[in-house]
Amino acid sequence: MWIRESPAAGRLLQWLPAVVALLALSGCASLPAGAKPDPRDRFERLNRSIYVFNVKLDRAVLRPTAKAYVRVVPQGGRTAVTNFLSNAKYPTTIINDFLQGHVRYGVSDTARLVVNTLFGLGGLFDVATPSGLDRHSADFGQTLGRWGVHSGPYVMLPVLGPSTVRDSIGLLADTYTTPYTYLSNLYARYGLWGVDLLDVRASLLPEDKYIDSAFDPYAFLRNAWLQRREYQVHPEKSEEEIPPDLGDDTGDTPPSP
Repeated sequence: MWIRESPAAGRLLQWLPAVVALLALSGCASLPAGAKPDPRDRFERLNRSIYVFNVKLDRAVLRPTAKAYVRVVPQGGRTAVTNFLSNAKYPTTIINDFLQGHVRYGVSDTARLVVNTLFGLGGLFDVATPSGLDRHSADFGQTLGRWGVHSGPYVMLPVLGPSTVRDSIGLLADTYTTPYTYLSNLYARYGLWGVDLLDVRASLLPEDKYIDSAFDPYAFLRNAWLQRREYQVHPEKSEEEIPPDLGDDTGDTPPSP
């Protein structure tokens, strides 16, 4: 029953055959010559296999589609799509604001959601920011980190990309605080998920040159993502420690402690 009713579980089951194949191939994955095992990456061989799968899928489908999207849809249209999707997922931020004890941010972000929904045509236009209601970012993986839960080993998820054991659990929890998860129309539900994936991929196109030019793209992405995630969980750290932005395209800032 849970599997049939959960969109997150459904998406995971869709990729299960690919994951099984990657598990079988993971024994063949090897580290680059001279590379030392990273203690944060306990499953590196499997992770590298999944990374290879993701890269092939990206180069065959996601990157070309994202480039076509950027080429065809004007900047204003893409911004409206980003605004709408961000607004649709904003309850996740609000709930985690309160879970982290940031009542002021929770109230402000609730007001932001209401203002953009009512006066921004369902979130297509960001009228809250000019009104002084800044955008923030919070998720359940971040909340678990604030509660003292260790991140656990680094993991590379099929299609979804870099994560950790803790953040993978948080990602599943975040699914249940996203309103379009509860759409009864499957075409609308998965259509929005697909547009969200396309929007995120398009926003990351400028970062491709950094990854493609790296000596070990897998290690570069892992290190940059882990450093960025550490800052998101512990924003009290100096801004000089923030690496190139490879996973947060909205400009959101996590609440300060």
